[in-house]
Amino acid sequence: MIAPPAELSVLAPALTPRAGEPVWLRVGRLFTGRDTTVLRDAHLVYDGARIRHAGGVSPAAAILRPGQIEPDLVLPEFTALPGLTDAHTHLFLEGGELEPAKRAVYLQLPADELQNRAAARLARLVALGVTAVREAGDRHGVGLGLQARYRSRAPGLMPYVDAPGAAINHQGRYGSFMSRPMEEQGTPAGAVDERIAAGAHRIKLIATGIINFEKGAVTAAPQMPAPELAEFAAAARARGRQTMVHCSGRDGVANCLAAGVDSVEHGYFVDDEQLAQMRDRGTAWVPTLAPVQFQVDAAGALGWSDLIRSNLQRILDGHARSLVRAVGLGVCVVAGSDAGSHGVPHGWGLVTELELMQRAGLTVAQVLRSATGAGAERLGYAGDFGRLTAGAAARFLLTPHDVLGSVANLRRPKAVIFDGQVLTTGDDPAVPGL
Repeated sequence: MIAPPAELSVLAPALTPRAGEPVWLRVGRLFTGRDTTVLRDAHLVYDGARIRHAGGVSPAAAILRPGQIEPDLVLPEFTALPGLTDAHTHLFLEGGELEPAKRAVYLQLPADELQNRAAARLARLVALGVTAVREAGDRHGVGLGLQARYRSRAPGLMPYVDAPGAAINHQGRYGSFMSRPMEEQGTPAGAVDERIAAGAHRIKLIATGIINFEKGAVTAAPQMPAPELAEFAAAARARGRQTMVHCSGRDGVANCLAAGVDSVEHGYFVDDEQLAQMRDRGTAWVPTLAPVQFQVDAAGALGWSDLIRSNLQRILDGHARSLVRAVGLGVCVVAGSDAGSHGVPHGWGLVTELELMQRAGLTVAQVLRSATGAGAERLGYAGDFGRLTAGAAARFLLTPHDVLGSVANLRRPKAVIFDGQVLTTGDDPAVPGL
């Protein structure tokens, strides 16, 4: 059957696996996420759970239905790519709420209400094409609750979730809205053990404060020195956990690299020498441009002066240049939107992040790799997704729009194939709640 770019809902029945039987597609372009290669006139075979075949050659008869000799669908105008992963989110926060006063009230809600609101976002994330999220810390246990729900295979459509629980900071320093201080346990090892006992899949550390917008720099000294970070990293590694570290400023990044952490989150003001160290040490970098871009775009509404807006734009421009240099050097760059931050809604914020990465100068293939296979290979997820390879979860996107020409086309209608279900409704970015 040869199908033109048509109403995706018309294709849904043919895309849906039946009773464990595979579906065989032939697509115009296939992006596996394993690297930046784009396969032309490629084949994809999947069932309700796993990818059986993805490549430029026809699949073996043994993985098809008995007697099948032709694809179920021939889609020469379509592109298949892995479902997207947002590697830095705060599910307990509602990024789509723009009024600061309402955001402040939201943070005062009881933990069970925060949990309910976060859970309500999950099916919408999948419909949008975000099939996995890596939580970046919350002191309410919302992420841990959603992680447990995912792992228990609870009813309902939800993306993969893993979470660190409460991030770890120092008493009285930045991060209290998502953290609990190390001083509660007294030692790095004690804090790591407490988080793991609560269910943490990884350990989130707050190594520095945030950018001083008026000064256009990180002006506070790092709150965690390199030796302390090294204790955290060693304790986490000994217990089979990775460390993800909130950090900006050259001094803070230097401490993270000296300590051997697994990923640097944000990393504003990183320099070229530090990028080379990231590459050599295998440190992942999650650059999160979207929250600062929102501050620039909404500067007038937020009350920022021309000086502050200029500082923010200068910082963003420098961050974009560092991003391009990082990819050129071979740093493992992973896309994360910091969704939940002011002006960064879940799901749509990731698409914005990818658009900003392309605007910075990365190729679309490099951008898509950062949101699919790069994190799958480096960040220790408890599942095989983010790549279209045999054995990986059958969670992918199918679109008639040129997403390999512009990631903005991810905003246009597409089919999301997720564990045997086919979603073609998408999500309306104008509807609040993400």
